[in-house]
This record gives sequence, C-alpha cells and structure tokens, in this order.
Amino acid sequence: MKIETMAVHAGEAVDPTTRASSPNLVMSATFLPRELTGFSALDEDESAGYIYARSGNPTVRQLEEKLAALEGAEDARCFASGIAATHAVIMGRLSACDHAIFPENAYSGTAEFIRNSLPRFGIRTSFVDTTDADAVAAAITPATRMLWLETPCNPTLQLADIALLADLAHARGVPDVVVDGTFASPIGTRPLALGADFVVHSLTKYISGHGDAMGGVVLGHKADLDALNLEAAVHFGGVLSPFNAWLIMRGAETLPIRMRAHHDNAMAVAKWLEAHPAVSRVFYPGLPSHPQHDLARRQMANFSGMIAFQTHQDGAEIARRMVSDLQHVHFAVSLGHLRSLIYWIGTDDILQSTYQHPPEAEARFRALTGRGIFRLSVGLEHPEDICADLARCL
Repeated sequence: MKIETMAVHAGEAVDPTTRASSPNLVMSATFLPRELTGFSALDEDESAGYIYARSGNPTVRQLEEKLAALEGAEDARCFASGIAATHAVIMGRLSACDHAIFPENAYSGTAEFIRNSLPRFGIRTSFVDTTDADAVAAAITPATRMLWLETPCNPTLQLADIALLADLAHARGVPDVVVDGTFASPIGTRPLALGADFVVHSLTKYISGHGDAMGGVVLGHKADLDALNLEAAVHFGGVLSPFNAWLIMRGAETLPIRMRAHHDNAMAVAKWLEAHPAVSRVFYPGLPSHPQHDLARRQMANFSGMIAFQTHQDGAEIARRMVSDLQHVHFAVSLGHLRSLIYWIGTDDILQSTYQHPPEAEARFRALTGRGIFRLSVGLEHPEDICADLARCL
C-alpha cells in the first residue's frame, strides 16, 4: 500500500458483529480470556487474548499496528505521553554503569530527564553536538549502550545524519541507536530504514494533529518491544488511554495529507520571514540557507512545519506583543497542531533551566540562538493569514 492508504486502513478492520466502518473505542479495563492463563502478567499467554488494559487494549493495539505500518517497523508500543515513551526506552534498555550519548541540544523534557534523573540510577551520560560525527565517535566508550538522536532537533532545527551515525555507532559496538522523530513525523523521515534500532514519537504532536490528545510511541523490533511492554507498561504503568488512542488514530488517518499542507505552508512562511526586515535569521531545513539543507534533502521526504527564527529587536518584547495581539496564531507551547503555535525561548532562560551547558557547548548554543529564538509550528491556516498575523507583532 502507498502511505496514504496505510494511514487510513492499517490496523483497522470492519467490526464482524456491527459491521462498523470506523474503529471501535474499547474502554473496558478487564477482559474475559479465551483460555486459562496465569494471574501475573509474567505468566500471560498471547493466545489467551486481552486480559487487563495495562498490558494491552484492542483500541490501543489498532493504533500501534497503524503506526508500525507508517514507520515501516516490526511493531510499536504506545504510552501515555511522549516523555513516557522516552522514559520507557531509556529505562527499559539501560542499566546502572551503562553509558549513553545524547544531543547537547534536545527537547527540554528529554534533556531535563537525562540530566536530573538518570544519574540517580547510575547511568552515565555524555552530551554531544550530534551534527558532528567526529564528536559522536570521540564520545563512544566500551560501556556505551545507546546513542540518542533527535532530528530535526527541538528547538534549534539542527539535523543528525541518521545513516552515518547509526553505521558509526554499530561499528563501535553500540547496540541501540534511538531517534526521536517527532518534528519530522513518519512522513518526513523513516529512521529505521536508515539504520536506527528504535524510533520515538510524541503522538501529541503531528500524528494526533489536533491538539486534543496526549500520547507517545516506541517503534522497532517486536522482541525488543515485547520486553519494553512488560517493564514500561505493566511495571511502570505509563499506559495510553483507549480514548486518547482512538483520537490519535483519527488524526493519524490524515497524517500524509496534513504533512503536505504543513510543509507547503511552512515553506511559504519561512521565505516570508527570511525577507522580513525585522527578522535576522530563519532556521528551516527546506530553505537553502539552512546549514544542513543538503542533508535535509537526502534524509527528509517532507520538511515538516517547524520553523525557528530570530529578530533584530528584543524577542521578549515582541513576544509580549504576541501574547495580546495575535489573532490567528496562538502564543502557546506544543507543536504539530492544525492551528499555528508560536513561543519565545530565551537563551539565558533555557541554558539555566534545561541545558546547563559547559562553556564550549554554551558558546555553540549562543552562537546559534543569540538572545533567543521563536519556535513556530506552522498550522493549516492559509499562509498569507499566518504571515499577516505575525507582521502585526514584528
């Protein structure tokens, strides 16, 4: 099937009893097994069917099968949020004394979890500029068990060369290369086909697409995900609500069409911003001015709807105007919504609260972001209306 057809049909089937065309929403917490099975989840047998919603639910399973098809994965496991999925794969694959490499600039929820929580469990970490393959190679040790990539990176839109870094890591004995593909979605990049072992998405973002449901997913090999499901879902308990799964499945059905519109709108808005006298710099992988545009063209089939930009004037002052004056673009966190969302990220603030970089990494971040950047998630409104709304504040 082509990806548009997979988005609609994968994981779904006509209900044999009601003949319902749309997926069922199954809210039951417990199920009657088809045969006698153990009381503990450790003793459950797949042939017995669903037992208890923490270990599996029919609606959630439909979503997992759809996402696995879209990503080209053997299987998928859904969780209650993107950070729950991140927690699942990190804590499910790493143990005390293991070493893991993470991007020096990554999503704040991931960065804060890694810096503030992992050390308490004896997991050692290094933070590296993952745009630099030599820096990644230099950070690998005999104890390195995971290389975590985020591409495009939140919020700086830096890219990581997945194929190059996966080959490098595997050649040096690193078993797990994990890619957070939230910014790109499965329509933009398919990391497993480029050599990654796991892919993580915040389903709250593009895959849901409507800003009304939280969720996360880990995709990869079935055997690995079965083990993660036992530990991360059954024992950690961060399971996805069936209602949220049903909402996200509805969003996933239109993902290919929406991503084309996000891409087209973002390209138009990025070009407009680049020409605006108030704007000093624009970061968008689809623009030739992006320092990794050639990599973006090789690695991404869709440049997505995420833009970052800087202004000549103090960004915090412009942000204050945005809070009160924007009419169509919402001044709000999150991304991947059908509505355009923008937020101001001050460099001093994020360096102090999230990144806590050593001097060399801090200098690289300041050279990239200046006093701060606006992160813009371009929605499905007409691009002329988006630009007119931003012009009111710029």
